[in-house]
Amino acid sequence: MACKAVGVAPWDTEWAAAALRYLGRNAPEVLENTSVLGPHEEAAHQGAKRGDEVAYMEALRAYCRAGRNEALRIRRGAA
Repeated sequence: MACKAVGVAPWDTEWAAAALRYLGRNAPEVLENTSVLGPHEEAAHQGAKRGDEVAYMEALRAYCRAGRNEALRIRRGAA
């Protein structure tokens, strides 16, 4: 029997997992940085709660961009 969260659309968990995989592969050093990623996580959460797939997807894109940009900033500082 599959466990499904109540009120969660299929696109919710699939795209969130894809965003986490992207950052895990490309910017693992920022995954715990809540000051950079937190606002985007919250925006994605709010979009998902409203059932607003467009807002949700834009928030996940911003999440990935913010993570990538922070990783680049960190890496430039280490060089």
